[in-house]
Amino acid sequence: MGINRTSYVCLPCRGSYKQGYDHGPARGCPRCGEPMIGVGSAFQPPRRRDTEAWRVLSVLLHAGIRFHQRGCDGSGSGYRPRTLSEVKARVAHARRTGEPRAEALVRPVL
Repeated sequence: MGINRTSYVCLPCRGSYKQGYDHGPARGCPRCGEPMIGVGSAFQPPRRRDTEAWRVLSVLLHAGIRFHQRGCDGSGSGYRPRTLSEVKARVAHARRTGEPRAEALVRPVL
């Protein structure tokens, strides 16, 4: 059996790194030393220069949303918004309806 690898993200550097998964202390970024966030094995990072995509990712991660595979077939992590306008619409929906923000952000249809 191979080593399970998952993605870790450094938001200040806009860097993503695949590393072995463990429950140990927080991993530090190899570029800046800041703590990295474990985002899951189904994560596909945006390009470093795509600042809007990194802002969207920051909102998702701070809401507690991660990118883990679903099911035994290894399917992706489900719907995630890709633009700031999609994020804003879902946050407004959460405020309007009282739905938790994390649930509204992963809702495919409003």
